[in-house]
Amino acid sequence: MRNNNFCAICLLVGLVFVGAMLPTAVSKFRSYDRTVTVKGLSEREVKADKVIWPLAFNVVGNDLNGVYAEIDRNVAAIRDFLISGGISESEITVAMPAISDKYAQEYGDNDRTYRYFCKNVVTVCTNNVDTVLSLMPRQSELLKKGIIGSGNSWENQIQFAFEGLNGIKPEMIEDATKNAREAAEKFAKDSGSRLGKIRTASQGTFTISDRDSNTPYIKKVRVVSSVTYYLNN
Repeated sequence: MRNNNFCAICLLVGLVFVGAMLPTAVSKFRSYDRTVTVKGLSEREVKADKVIWPLAFNVVGNDLNGVYAEIDRNVAAIRDFLISGGISESEITVAMPAISDKYAQEYGDNDRTYRYFCKNVVTVCTNNVDTVLSLMPRQSELLKKGIIGSGNSWENQIQFAFEGLNGIKPEMIEDATKNAREAAEKFAKDSGSRLGKIRTASQGTFTISDRDSNTPYIKKVRVVSSVTYYLNN
């Protein structure tokens, strides 16, 4: 009988304790449902560290040997122009010439003044962006010699790239996370709460684009981080 009474008393005490702790537990559990999700932006302007510069030219003629000789002269002139301007031999690539025989074509326009038409490209691939930028205004030296043809601008566009992303990634992620926290702290303050720990965080994709169409050698690097914080009373 005494054992039964003792067990009943213990059970009663336990229920009282659980009842007293239940509101606190529920309140704490509900606090985990109170979150705020914010985004942090980091942007930087950087200079391109790589450039691919194609210099295209056309050669026409009726004698195939003469066309090949003119191609060799043009390639040599372009190579001399580039090397004298600070480009190294290893940074220059000469494509195979594309020669078409108009007399062998069944279709095409009626203008067959010249039998052979050749397109060729000398390409510079270098990290010396400033050297290329200084040479570009001097292309008129080649134009005056009739070397650089009109070509197709869409096929032979100069390309600037930024490959040093890994060097600035850590700082940009830190900046984006800091901006996200500042936004979360303001939200917490405005809502009468305190900012808690991070619940989840995700790093957005880094994007690299031209700052504008006039200066493609200046790039804009951008990343957006998304962070979810707990809110405390």
